[in-house]
Amino acid sequence: GLLSVIQRLKGSPEQELRIVLLGLDNAGKTTLLKRLASEEVSTITPTQGFNIKSVHSHGFKLNVWDIGGQRSIRPYWKKYLGSTDLLIYVIDSADQKRFEETGQELAELTEEESLAGVPLLVFANKQDLVTAAPAAEIAEGLSLHTYRDREWQIQACSALSGEGVQDGMNWISSQIMNRKK
Repeated sequence: GLLSVIQRLKGSPEQELRIVLLGLDNAGKTTLLKRLASEEVSTITPTQGFNIKSVHSHGFKLNVWDIGGQRSIRPYWKKYLGSTDLLIYVIDSADQKRFEETGQELAELTEEESLAGVPLLVFANKQDLVTAAPAAEIAEGLSLHTYRDREWQIQACSALSGEGVQDGMNWISSQIMNRKK
């Protein structure tokens, strides 16, 4: 997972990256974070506030902030956006009733001045469920193609099984390498 991305960047001078992980409640953010940190994902409880995981390896420190997605917490998201190097937004692909709500939240986030030009990775999570919408359909519904001020990628995944997570991390790795140039 995350360690293999860091290992590919071996030999770089010490660099610290701040990644903010957001999405509505029950989208799978904490499961994804635990998967990235190679931790057990069988028992996850809703995040009240935030979790931070830092991974040190081969000269890199990735600080991943997992911030709760409950409606009462969302107004505080903006307080955590300063100095963000990359935004990961997680969507529950099987919860189509909330697509409009999650799209509005993402649109508001990308308009934040502190996130101007910050690369965006959208994980279309829970692809292991039969009711999951395909990533391309979600990208269209979110109008990702209209985002001209930043690099973006949508990645189908299952945080529970890990499928597709490494592909998203590979994209993050390419963003880091492009930033270094």
